[in-house]
Amino acid sequence: MNRRGPGLIGAAARTAVVAGTASAVSGRVQQRQQARFAEQEADRQPMPPASQPAASPGEDIIGQLERLAALKEQGVLTEAEFDAQKARLLAG
Repeated sequence: MNRRGPGLIGAAARTAVVAGTASAVSGRVQQRQQARFAEQEADRQPMPPASQPAASPGEDIIGQLERLAALKEQGVLTEAEFDAQKARLLAG
């Protein structure tokens, strides 16, 4: 009998190796992406209100509003969080 290729079993084995390698690489890539996203999310967490110093009457409210706007633009604060903090500053 004259064979021209690896045969059915050889082709199936090669396919299994390729699929296994692709699956392992995909898993590692996914783990790295999840770790990176978790790290970015941890960096985005705003400071809890208890750790923020109370605004004194003479403090620059415009500067604080500008910092809040910058945090909103960076995606650190949502629109609702920005509005709540802005209202707190303006009421104080």
